[in-house]
Amino acid sequence: MTRSAPLLALLLAASAPVLVHAQEVEAISVWGRRANDLGRATSASEGRIAYADFAVRPLLRPGELIEAVPGLAATQHSGAGKANQYFLRGFNLDHGTDLSASLDGVPLNLPSHGHGQGYLDLNILTPEFVHDIAFKKGPYAAENGDFATAGAVAFETADHLHGDGLQAWAGENDDYRAVGAKALSANVMIAADVSTARGAWSTPEDLKKINLLGRALVRGWSVTALGYDAAWTATDQIPRRAVEAGTLGRLDAVDATDGGETSRYILSARRRDLLRGLDAVVYVQRYRLDLYSNFTYFLDDPVNGDQFEQVDQRWIYGGSLTKRWRAADDWSFRTGVSARVDDIGKIGLYRTTARVRRETVRQDALTEWSSAVWGEAAKRFGKLDATLGLRADAMGANVSARDPRNSGKVSDILLSPKFALAWRLSRTFELYADAGRGFHSNDARGAVITVDPATGDPAERAPLLSSSDGAEAGLRWRRDGLTVTAAAWALRVDSELVYVGDAGFTEASGATKRAGVELLADWRPSARLNLTAAYAATRARFAGDPPEGDRIPNAVGSVLSAGASWKLSQASTVSLTWRRLGAAPLIEDNSVRSRPTSLVNALFVQDFGRASLMIEVLNLTNSRRDDIAYFYASRLRGEPSGGIEDVHFHPVEPRAVRAGMKINF
Repeated sequence: MTRSAPLLALLLAASAPVLVHAQEVEAISVWGRRANDLGRATSASEGRIAYADFAVRPLLRPGELIEAVPGLAATQHSGAGKANQYFLRGFNLDHGTDLSASLDGVPLNLPSHGHGQGYLDLNILTPEFVHDIAFKKGPYAAENGDFATAGAVAFETADHLHGDGLQAWAGENDDYRAVGAKALSANVMIAADVSTARGAWSTPEDLKKINLLGRALVRGWSVTALGYDAAWTATDQIPRRAVEAGTLGRLDAVDATDGGETSRYILSARRRDLLRGLDAVVYVQRYRLDLYSNFTYFLDDPVNGDQFEQVDQRWIYGGSLTKRWRAADDWSFRTGVSARVDDIGKIGLYRTTARVRRETVRQDALTEWSSAVWGEAAKRFGKLDATLGLRADAMGANVSARDPRNSGKVSDILLSPKFALAWRLSRTFELYADAGRGFHSNDARGAVITVDPATGDPAERAPLLSSSDGAEAGLRWRRDGLTVTAAAWALRVDSELVYVGDAGFTEASGATKRAGVELLADWRPSARLNLTAAYAATRARFAGDPPEGDRIPNAVGSVLSAGASWKLSQASTVSLTWRRLGAAPLIEDNSVRSRPTSLVNALFVQDFGRASLMIEVLNLTNSRRDDIAYFYASRLRGEPSGGIEDVHFHPVEPRAVRAGMKINF
């Protein structure tokens, strides 16, 4: 902690006049309860979702709240305490590599993480605490930096959490949850979310999770303390061959000792001065993860098994501030800077059996820092709005490895120009054109590596920063309660991270190119009925002509979703959501593909004045499809020493019913 404190102080002092939060997203709405956005938006693929819309959204896991963003899907290949897998614009985003997220201005992605680059664990969210969700897709906004290649999502919590109240839930598989919030005074409130669950799996998941939130308003600053702690046993993906042979059930585990423990604590302060156009954030975080996984079973070690442990322990310090103002002749400006330090005391990979360490593969400590300055200038020319932006990012790291050959320092700088046009043809119709450069960082250990810690062979280094260039054209049309948006986009990424199933990590690949279309519709035919739909289709390929094939594994070709919210009466509401995740190639030559998966969830709410009854049905049709699938070699006991290449899948959870009661104080 003390190593990075002086650097943080220097960065914050240097940037005090214009600190900026790099993940801030404009209050634009294209999905949910929206104002008229014509004349304000800068792209067709940005928006803000209000609490009134996702408050009645049925959710299996907290991370699925992000599916309120149209075209974005969240799945799981492991236990409920682990970060979700995310899919957007033809990206298998793994656990967050090309999708950035923030909470109340505090960045949530973790660079150089023990399990995956940009690790984004949204279990820190309590859906009832979130006030709204803002998003921008593509690399076109200057305020969005690392990991915002496919998009950026900003979650905001409310100062008073929609009033004091208490919720209690109970469901199948010993699923119990309690959520409560209480205002201690006009300026102080506390809240808690406690969950336990056995889970639907043959091996009990035994999830234990707690989220705590405290907030005080002090002299114009919103000071927030947030804590999250979880422990669980995981049923990881299993081989299709064993299920088809009847030696393994769909809900069984090969290694019943997989799972983990994690915690995250955040202390932040934020001040937003609308009159002066200032938004300042400072924060400190403490994070820990201890994760046990076994994806190949007995392939590498026929005697002890292939389970491995991944450890990440770090402190994070940072701050940001945005400044906006208007000038003469219809000019407006936004500028800002941000600074962040990740002081990672331990990041390790170990071979284990039943969670007992047998061997250290790699153990490191590192300090990684980043800073950015950006600006945007916008001017109106009659019906045309033009925005020019430029972002400069600097990043560096000092890696101290157990093997001195893999120690070293690295740094890099990247300039990212941005451009946007919005042409308002009429009061109900607007066209957009956007272009820009974005990037994701790579693991700093991979940027200084010399030898493979497992084999001792020479290892190829990855660049610290990997850029991407994209463009988009779109439209928005609104009339009589119906809003339609459409976008066509293209993106080229210099180097992409691809999941390696037999090793349990990601590695940098060659350049990729993607193109796609998105269609969104929101229709309110009456005050009681709201219908929504979103369709996204993507063509994703490796650039050039790779001999093994040009398909990108797990690049989903389409995501289709729809929802309906119907007020049966003034006191009762029923909501339905449907999401179809399309097929994807599982290997580069496209000879093995995943299967499409559709899920339907439902929620019924009945108000009784100060109390409400809630009934939630998850996986309403009891689908037996895959939540996610991979293709790689693994070995079960008794199989050939070289293993068998096969599809490994994690099934969607069976239909489950939950019931809850909410009381407002």
